Amino acid sequence: MATPWDFSGRTILVTGVARSGQIGHAVAHAFGRAGARIVAVDRNAVAVAERVREFEAEGIAARPAAGDLTEADVAALAVETALKHFGRLDAVINVAGGLTTYGPVGQSGTAEFDREIAINLKTAFLMSRAAVEALAASRGNIVNFASVAYYRPAGQLAVYSAAKAGVAGLTQSMAVELWPHGIRVNAVAPGMVRTPENVATAGPSAHYVEMHQILDVVLFLAADASAGITGHILPVTNGAI
Repeated sequence: MATPWDFSGRTILVTGVARSGQIGHAVAHAFGRAGARIVAVDRNAVAVAERVREFEAEGIAARPAAGDLTEADVAALAVETALKHFGRLDAVINVAGGLTTYGPVGQSGTAEFDREIAINLKTAFLMSRAAVEALAASRGNIVNFASVAYYRPAGQLAVYSAAKAGVAGLTQSMAVELWPHGIRVNAVAPGMVRTPENVATAGPSAHYVEMHQILDVVLFLAADASAGITGHILPVTNGAI
């Protein structure tokens, strides 16, 4: 992917990086190719270390930080990794999350609800909270992942829609609070992105957002070109209105 953005000298922390070909991996790779130093965060220690080795083989400076981001100490470790190895943190891209609960709300259990909230909303909250001091020092920014389900809720997706609506609310509230500290906070709200996992589930003819469309928007929101934008939830739907 060609990008007009230059992130040389900046450190970008990306969560949910372990699975090759998925959004977190692609986001981290795109920032690395744009010159950034990468802190790759995921609960799968073996896989995230493998992704980092792949980045390094391309000449991208990267470090792994492994652990379950629903635990506060893991988020703190990720920030410490950035500061220890690269001396600064310029952006946090909260990709970790996903759709795990699909079905009628009357058949959704509390365990499923708690999990969906934890992996989508709690991870973004804990990672953002841990990074505030470092981002204030660099006048950095946060990019969260909401979902088009926040704008266009559908049946069978009540729990997921609630979790992503929470991400949108977290984004806008943090944007107001953190702007005086020099920190911008925005979110993308994509439709279904064309990934190997989604194609295997939904088939090749579903309406997909292409990966490069997501990457272009995320890099823009983290770049100086969007310095006047904060508190924005940006739908990326590839024509689906």
